[in-house]
Amino acid sequence: MEKTLNRIHPVSDPEATYFLQVSWEKDLGTGFGLLLSDCQCAWTGTVSEADISREAADIEMDRGKYVEELRKALIAREGSAGKYNFVIS
Repeated sequence: MEKTLNRIHPVSDPEATYFLQVSWEKDLGTGFGLLLSDCQCAWTGTVSEADISREAADIEMDRGKYVEELRKALIAREGSAGKYNFVIS
C-alpha cells in the first residue's frame, strides 16, 4: 500500500492547517482511502473504483484524465502545488 501525506490550507479558511493522507493499492483509479485531520479531529472515507467512474461520467471527462487530475490534486508533486484549491465544509 502506498500513502502520501500533505499539508493543505483550504481557501475556505486560509489560516487553518489540515493534513490530508491518501492511501491506495495499485493506483488511484482502483480506489483510495482518505484521512483528513486538523490535529484535533480526523475524518476518514473511501472512494471506490465505481465512484471514480461515476464522477468522471457525471462531469463528462475521460476516466483516465479524471484519475490523472485526482492524482495531481491529492498527491502533491512538484509542479502541481498551488494549482488546486480545497474547501472544507
